[in-house]
Amino acid sequence: MKLGIIGLPQTGKTTIFNALTRQNKPTQVSGKIEVNTAIVDVPDERVDRLAAIYLPKKVTYAKVTYADIAGLEGKGQGAVSGQLRNELGNMDTFLHVVRCFEDESVPHAFGSPDPGRDIASMNAELLLNDLITVERKQERLAEERGKGGRDKDLILREIALFERLHAHLSDDQPLRTLELNPEETRMLSGYQFLTQKPMLIVLNLGEGQPEPDLAGAAGDLPVIGLQGKLEMDLAQLPPDEAAEYLAEYQIEEPGLNRMIRESYTLLGLQSFFTVGEDEVRSWAVRKGSTAQEAAGVIHTDLARGFIRAEVAPYALLLQAGSMSHLRDQGKLQVEGKLYPVQDGDIVHVRFNV
Repeated sequence: MKLGIIGLPQTGKTTIFNALTRQNKPTQVSGKIEVNTAIVDVPDERVDRLAAIYLPKKVTYAKVTYADIAGLEGKGQGAVSGQLRNELGNMDTFLHVVRCFEDESVPHAFGSPDPGRDIASMNAELLLNDLITVERKQERLAEERGKGGRDKDLILREIALFERLHAHLSDDQPLRTLELNPEETRMLSGYQFLTQKPMLIVLNLGEGQPEPDLAGAAGDLPVIGLQGKLEMDLAQLPPDEAAEYLAEYQIEEPGLNRMIRESYTLLGLQSFFTVGEDEVRSWAVRKGSTAQEAAGVIHTDLARGFIRAEVAPYALLLQAGSMSHLRDQGKLQVEGKLYPVQDGDIVHVRFNV
């Protein structure tokens, strides 16, 4: 899963990226379309507690990929370039970094920070690009309708759908708020509309700066505040020094840990676990995934030869101490391929290939 970090120039996108990934990419603006990517562990204390029980040779956390994407200006000047549009379209969701901090040495693209204005500006930029894409498709559909060739009923259904998209976008509404049936969702799967993607607003605060009142500017989008420069500095410290700093200021955990979990949730993901002496591992699946689909995340052979899944809720396993103890107590759940995996389930797949 890929999460794209976007925002106006000089908002601190790369600072947030460095904090997330413990890297040290230069934060200067190059004026070019650049994309830096890195894979990040999803912090989960459940993995740590399971590892303390099994003492495995290896511990593996669920992972997400973050991409720092430069190039958006937020000035409503029309369609972005093909390269940038492709990079944005390849993301599963966006983290919109909004500048709140004051720094005269780093001029703001619009003169001074105004979070509400900047959120509206970026939303308008993404919406305009989707509207342009929809209008181009409508022109092609009109030509197709006149020429024939493809299934006429399908063309008419597409025309009706894109009329709905156009009306929704023209009303300044992102496509993520438009209800679509399964067929319509399939019809749009290849278009990678930008406003159809989930988004998290990340307020980049100065040290000690309180979160501003956005007065509804974020709408229904989730918002998280981070002291970006402080978080980046913390991420560069050795783990023991970072822990001392957090303890000194009575901070339970870095704010970035919460941000990673928030973005993980934003993707509609949940975790299930596999445990043993060799490895304790967290796996990411979409909410609502079946046991067979979860087995396929581990390995395609497990899904292909799926027989059953032995399942234990996380809390129950902690009480029992192991899957074998649960089995002896007759408390281990035995589930079929259609069982909906729950967040925190420990799953052992029985299969035959």
